[in-house]
This record gives sequence, C-alpha cells and structure tokens, in this order.
Amino acid sequence: MDPDERLSRAAIFETVAATYADHRPDYPEEAVRWLVGGDGRPMRVLELGAGTGKLTKTLSGLGHHVIATDPSSAMLAQLVRAAPRSHVTLARAEDIPLPPATVDVVIAAQAFHWFDQRRALPDVARVLRPGGTLALVWNHGDIKVPWVKKIFALMHDPGDEGVDPLSESDIFSTVEQRVFRHWQLVHKNSLVGFIASSSKAATLASAERTALLDEAASIYDSYDRGSAGMRLPWKTHCFRARVTGNATAAAPVSDDDGLLIDFR
Repeated sequence: MDPDERLSRAAIFETVAATYADHRPDYPEEAVRWLVGGDGRPMRVLELGAGTGKLTKTLSGLGHHVIATDPSSAMLAQLVRAAPRSHVTLARAEDIPLPPATVDVVIAAQAFHWFDQRRALPDVARVLRPGGTLALVWNHGDIKVPWVKKIFALMHDPGDEGVDPLSESDIFSTVEQRVFRHWQLVHKNSLVGFIASSSKAATLASAERTALLDEAASIYDSYDRGSAGMRLPWKTHCFRARVTGNATAAAPVSDDDGLLIDFR
C-alpha cells in the first residue's frame, strides 16, 4: 500500500467511529498485561493509533499512565468516553509530540499496518526510555471455524495471522511473541456492525455496502444457534520488541517544552 492510499483508507475510519466502538472486540486483560510487561507497577505508556479506546481502557484500568494518540478526532471522541482517565491528543505515529526518552512502552493495537514505518519507527525509538518496549497487537478471527472464515472473506481479511511485523526493521527487533485466545458474543446486528466498521465497507458505494452487509446477515442466519447469539473466536497476536543498535534518534518534533495539547 503506497503512502497516499494508506492515508486515504485510514481516514475512512472517521466515518465509522461509533460503529467501530460498538462492535469491535476488546483485548483480553491477560494479553495487555503481557504486552506492557514489567513487574506490575504503573508504566508511562504511549498508545499510537489508539482509535476508540479498545485497548486504552484496559491499560488505564490496570493503573498505567496512558497517553493516547490518534489522527482521527471522531475516533478520539469515542475514546474519551471509553477511557476518561487517559491523556488524549490528536497526533500521528510519524510525528510524536513528546520529548526524547519519556515513555516506558509504546503500544499500537490494530494500527501498526497503517503507519508509515520508515518515519514512525525512528520516532518511536526516540521517545522510548533506555530498555523500553515497543508492543504491537492484533485481534485476528480464528478462521479454522467455517462461519468465521466466511465473515472475514467478506472483508478480504485473511484473519488468523501471526507474521512478525518487524522482520524488515533495522531499528527494532522482535524478541517475544504470544497468542491469547478469547471470545466475543455476537448477534446479527453486532456481526453486521463489525463488517460495517471495516475500511472496505466504509469505502463502498451505498448499494454495494448494503449488499455486503446483507451477506453478513445471511451468514449469521445460516449458522444462528438461537437468541443467545454466537461466540466469535479471536486469536490475539502479541509482539514485544526492543531497539537495536542501529537506531538513530529522530529530531525533536518542535521547539516547545514537549507538553501535549489535550484533545478534551
């Protein structure tokens, strides 16, 4: 995906922020604890591409000091409701508004593939304290389950993946990875809402989008187990990485004192 396409597709999430907040899965607490690491003490965590706060609320609930950033004001409006104790600001991963060596962990959930990594990774290395961690996480549907495979095929999403996202980086090296399983209870409206929150659905013309959502509803109907809904299985792929000796510090992003402008 070229930079212009990446930006245009990422911007689409402005139009589906509320749907995303309502119908996307959370991240299991066990996975979040592993991603942050440490001895359980509160960490200073920078979350990039925080979106509607699916991960933020768990980080905050575990007692961490969270600086949540995203380039979408609509997504951050949802995040403020989900994680009111976090510090929230409009910012891109490629232009982090923090001084050097100020956070223990930089984390991104379901977002790293939207970053311009050539620009973002040097800036991440810049703001991490010595020994700090870059943590990346994705929820992937378990496509070994037939109806789940059909749902993800609607979005051309391969679902169950676990490829090292930093394999081509000379700044960060993945040192650990884990997979955590969890379930999301879905009914027809929430399954359709999940599809509606995808970048693919948001970019379609009205008639095509309606047809896509109708197809999702039909899949639910064909597998429905009754009014109790269905359990959508997820595999949460987690990665922890450290800065290598090849990292070069990026220049500070501004001449100010490094204070964030709060989105509120």
